[in-house]
Amino acid sequence: MNNDLTAFEKIPVSIFKSSEEASLSSAREIATLIKKRQAEGKHAVLGLATGSTPTRVYAELVKMHQKEGLSFKNVYTFNLDEYYPMRPDSLQSYVRFMNEHLFNHIDIPKNQVHIPDGTLPKDKVADFCREYEQKIDSLGGIDIQLLGIGRTGHIGFNEPGSSEKSFTRLVTLDQMTRIDAASDFFGEENVPRKAITMGVGSILKAKQVIMMAWGEGKARVIKKAVEGPITDQIPSSFLQKHTNCHIVLDDAASSELVRIKTPWLLESVEWDEVKIRKAVVWLCQTIQKSVLKLTNHDYMEHGMGDIITEYGSAYQVNIKVFNYLQHTITGWPGGKPNADDTHRPERATPFPKRALIFSPHPDDDVISMGGTFIRLVDQGHEVHVGYQTSGNIAVFDDDAVRFADFVRDFNEQFGLSKGDGEKFYQQIVKSIHGKGPGQNDSPEVLSIKGLIRRGEAKAGGRYVGIPDEQMHFLDMPFYETGAVKKKPLGEEDIKITMDLIEKIKPHQIYAAGDLSDPHGTHRVCLAAVMEAVRRLKDKDWMKDCWVWLYRGAWQEWDIDQIEMAVPLSPDELMRKRRAVFKHQSQKDSAMFPGSDKREFWMRAEDRNHATAQAYNALGLAEYEAMEAFVRYKF
Repeated sequence: MNNDLTAFEKIPVSIFKSSEEASLSSAREIATLIKKRQAEGKHAVLGLATGSTPTRVYAELVKMHQKEGLSFKNVYTFNLDEYYPMRPDSLQSYVRFMNEHLFNHIDIPKNQVHIPDGTLPKDKVADFCREYEQKIDSLGGIDIQLLGIGRTGHIGFNEPGSSEKSFTRLVTLDQMTRIDAASDFFGEENVPRKAITMGVGSILKAKQVIMMAWGEGKARVIKKAVEGPITDQIPSSFLQKHTNCHIVLDDAASSELVRIKTPWLLESVEWDEVKIRKAVVWLCQTIQKSVLKLTNHDYMEHGMGDIITEYGSAYQVNIKVFNYLQHTITGWPGGKPNADDTHRPERATPFPKRALIFSPHPDDDVISMGGTFIRLVDQGHEVHVGYQTSGNIAVFDDDAVRFADFVRDFNEQFGLSKGDGEKFYQQIVKSIHGKGPGQNDSPEVLSIKGLIRRGEAKAGGRYVGIPDEQMHFLDMPFYETGAVKKKPLGEEDIKITMDLIEKIKPHQIYAAGDLSDPHGTHRVCLAAVMEAVRRLKDKDWMKDCWVWLYRGAWQEWDIDQIEMAVPLSPDELMRKRRAVFKHQSQKDSAMFPGSDKREFWMRAEDRNHATAQAYNALGLAEYEAMEAFVRYKF
């Protein structure tokens, strides 16, 4: 690695194209250690983490055991943490997590597995923690410690304020950590307030540390941990003191590092149109100038003098970037008929087009691209929506009871079988009242919740203006587990997606391009679309199909990435809001809001306003709001 490029990084960092490649690399490193110790007749000690980040590493280790004969008989493991209190058989227990993802599938002896005990009486916890440390020391210490990183910069459950000398102990969880865990517990109120965790000092004692992070959501805290000062407010920054620590990232998680975001500050770069656009937008945002106001001095002062050398003057570069940005803006997302489309993001012909919007959840179509959806319909295109999942786990129990009550009253009102309605209602109420926090719903309750969301999707589609037969409910099997944890993407999911594309033969496909969470529903749904597109790409009709990626309610494309920006008037933004309001079960409060407490329509509008403001700050026309898209080239 070029030392100039990593000048700001205080911990060695490896960047992989995808979390899958990164996970495989980490799994191979662990496997190499295990085999080496086996050859020496010695044991290996692993420190293990939970959460979505290491799951693929564990899957790769299981695969190596099953297909390559990798044995774990000489391995001792110590997990970082466990919620407190927590029964080992609870859905959210890290004992259960580790068994499901790793231990049940390999040959490790059970007495060599160690996980903090969440069932201990409080007065026994301190003794347990001391013994936990002693067990690690008696085995010679941890050889490889695997870590993820939380959005507060925590490692294990070492929240901001944790000392670098801290060891295994009972801690109180940070509010943001509890919010992030809320989806696993079906509500923040069900998340334990405490946890038992190995300390920062425990982690720093390991001979080798591998810290992994995936997705743009971790990019900012990775920058702080790797490039920022050492501080107890970012506990992961203490890893800068470790002599054998290695950070493993996917592209998205590395996006805020200096060598990725602004490499021209470190060394000369080969300038192409993409890098120039990225650099000019960054420069404008850094010094708060519009594109056409940038000067030679601005470029020279910010490490971008090479661009001036190549193009002759700031004016030439400014015009080039300004024209590109201007050409991304269109009020005709389906292409403008009878117009010169040379500099437009979409083709003029054919017109009208068949457009297929893939919506991972039943409301993503209107939340993420509702204004564009409305435009496409208003401008005469044949628009279809493929609702990829039922979204049934994101409906509150109260709503299910309310609809069961409606069925009971409906039957009575219209002289239908009153007894059946009453029986069904009582069955639903009993099922919900007998369910503990985080436990799965009965099939009947799941069906009701799925029907609620399907009805809302239909209401939204009708409001936008498409007929029922252009709404397609795919109910992809990977999602239908009734739990937060989903099955891996399967062949049936891909076939369902392919069948819909082949049936419609669209000229445009819109799909959710959210890659922040490698194990989230959006990521899996996008993978299904991409694989379906890959398999169909040689079809004659598919060669005339363009794929546009939108973003969800959490983030937006960077301005330099945007290839189509659709402006929305105040009236269109209000129509979009009303379409979102049709999803009443997600209104006011959602089951899985993430770290942002605002309602989804508020997030979407604020994001659309921000995109318009960013274009305006660069010197482009001022619009009320904008939705943004990036074209996927296959």
